Amino acid sequence: MVISDYNIKTLCFYRIYKKTSGNGSLCLYLGRRDFVDHVERIDPVDGVLKIDPSALNGRKVWVQLACAFRYGREDLDVIGISFRKDIWIKRIQMYPFEGTKPPNTPMQDALLKKAGDQGHPFTFDYISHPCGVDYEVKAYIANEENEINEKVDKKDTCHLIIRKIQYAQNELAAGPKTDLNKQFITADKPIHVEASMEKELYYHGDPIPIKVKVNNETSKVVKKIKISIHQITDVLLYSSDKYHKCVLNEEFGDQINANSTFEKEYRVTPLLANNKEKRGLALDGKLKDEDTNLASSTILLPNMDTQMQGLAVSYKIKVTLMMGGGLLGSLTLSDITAELPLVLMSPKPAGEVSVLLYLK
Repeated sequence: MVISDYNIKTLCFYRIYKKTSGNGSLCLYLGRRDFVDHVERIDPVDGVLKIDPSALNGRKVWVQLACAFRYGREDLDVIGISFRKDIWIKRIQMYPFEGTKPPNTPMQDALLKKAGDQGHPFTFDYISHPCGVDYEVKAYIANEENEINEKVDKKDTCHLIIRKIQYAQNELAAGPKTDLNKQFITADKPIHVEASMEKELYYHGDPIPIKVKVNNETSKVVKKIKISIHQITDVLLYSSDKYHKCVLNEEFGDQINANSTFEKEYRVTPLLANNKEKRGLALDGKLKDEDTNLASSTILLPNMDTQMQGLAVSYKIKVTLMMGGGLLGSLTLSDITAELPLVLMSPKPAGEVSVLLYLK
C-alpha cells in the first residue's frame, strides 16, 4: 500500500510505504524503499512500527532486517526447493522495548505523525555491502525472538521489500583504450585494431559510443564488425562460480578491404528489454510491479570481505573483426577481438540528500 501526501512547505510529492498485518495489530511504515550504498557507507534503514498491544496476549513484537541471496528461479520455491540463503538477519525487540532508543531521524519524526501514539521508531545499520541480494523489513508477533522455534501465524506478520542501490560516483575515470596487432601465418604484415571510449562509465539506457580504428596492411578482407557486451557475475557467497551472459550482440556490415584503413564510431545500448527471456541474468534490485535494469556494476572498496558481497557484477565490451577470404582463407584466418571494460550504473538523483518531511 502506498499513501501519497502533499508537502506544502517544499511543494513536492512524496510517498509513505505502509503494510498492515492480517490481524491489524501491526502496521509497518517506511518513508522510502531505496537505500543508497555510497560505497564508504550505506544509508540506515529507518522506519516506524505501529503496535496495538490489545491483541498480543502476552506475546512480544520484533522487527527484523533480513538479507538473503537468491541463486535460483523463484517459481521452483513452490515445489519445496529453496534457492535462497540468508546472509544475515538483525532483529530489534519492539514491544516491550528493551535497551536504549537512539535519537529519531527526520524521516521517523515525520512517520510518527502518521502512526500516532502507538508508533515505535526503529533503525538498522547495514553490517556489510552485499550486492545482488534481496532485503526485507519484517515485523512479527511471537513468544521468542527466533521464530524458527515456534510457528508464527501469517496474520501476525507484515513485511516490506526494500533494496540497496549504488549510484555512479562524480569522479569519472579516463576512457579505456585497447590496441591489438594480429599477425596471420599467410601474411607478411599485421592488421592493427584500436578500440576506445571517451569514458568508462555509462548510465543505464544511454547509448555507448565506441570508436574503432583499423589499419589493414594484409591482403585479407574484414567482412563485417561485431560488437557485443557481456555481463560477468561472480558468485562470492557459496562458491567461486562465474556466469557470463551476452546482453548485446550487434553486427555491422562495414567491410574493410586489403591494404586499407578504416575509422568509425558505433553506438550501442544494452537494455533489459532485449534480454528478458534469459535465465541467470543479474538485475538491479526489483520492487513489486516496478521496472528495473540490468544489474549495475559493483563498486567495491579494498579489503572488503568478499564472502559478504553475495554477487559482484562487471561488464566488458568485445569488438570483433570477422574475417573472410575464401575456403582456404577461412581455414587459416581467425576473427580478431579487442576488449574494453565498461561500468554500467544509474545516475545519482539531482539533489540526493537526506530530506526532512513535514506531514499535514
